[in-house]
Order: sequence, then C-alpha cells, then structure tokens
Amino acid sequence: MANAGAEKRPLSPHLTIFRPWLTMAMSMAHRISGAALYILMALLGLFLLGAGFGGWLHALTGWLASGFIGGMIVFLMTWAIFHHLLGGVRHALWDRGLYMDPQGRELLAQASLYGGIGLTVLLWIIKSLAG
Repeated sequence: MANAGAEKRPLSPHLTIFRPWLTMAMSMAHRISGAALYILMALLGLFLLGAGFGGWLHALTGWLASGFIGGMIVFLMTWAIFHHLLGGVRHALWDRGLYMDPQGRELLAQASLYGGIGLTVLLWIIKSLAG
C-alpha cells in the first residue's frame, strides 16, 4: 500500500499554474530551435544531395531553395542556429553557477532573445552588402 496516500499529494506545477516569464519562454524556444535544427539540417542534406547528383535533381533543389519559401527556411535556420548557440552559452554559464539570481537569469534570457535576432539580422545585412 505504498500508493495509498498518493491521491492526497498536490500535483506538480505545470504551465497553467506558473506565471509565464521570459526565462521560461527562452527555455522552450531553445528546445524548439534544437528540434527544428534537426529537420532543417535534414533539408540541407537533401539540398546537398541534389547538388551532388546534379541534373534535374540539382535543378529542382536549386529552384526550391531560391524561392521565397527556400529563403525563409534559410533565414529561420540562421536564427535557430544563433538562438540555440546563445541558449547553450546561457546554460554553460548556469552550469558554472553564474547568473543564477533572478536578475542574472532575466539578463541572460534577454541576451539570448535579442542576441539571436540581432546576429541573424546582422548576418543577413552583411550577406546583402557582400552581393
């Protein structure tokens, strides 16, 4: 009868109980961007496979990648890489016991949010200036 009193214990807190905050959102975005990178890297692999085979397959993958959807996928891939990288840096700092106070956690959450967006936009500006 180890579970006799289990129904009287409180349930674990979940998203409907916690007040949403930036650190929580950045944690979710870090996980989502990590999962999305698997899919995006598979698409990149298919594109490179098409380039390697040449012929009609290369023409097809080149046409798909050069359109609006392909450009949007590459743009989002760029953001996902930067966001996930900065999220990893945030977690590496936490693993060392740094910025664990509420103000530090908020600072790192804002840095990963704005840093990912800023680095993505900066890279695309540099790309457009380079030709």
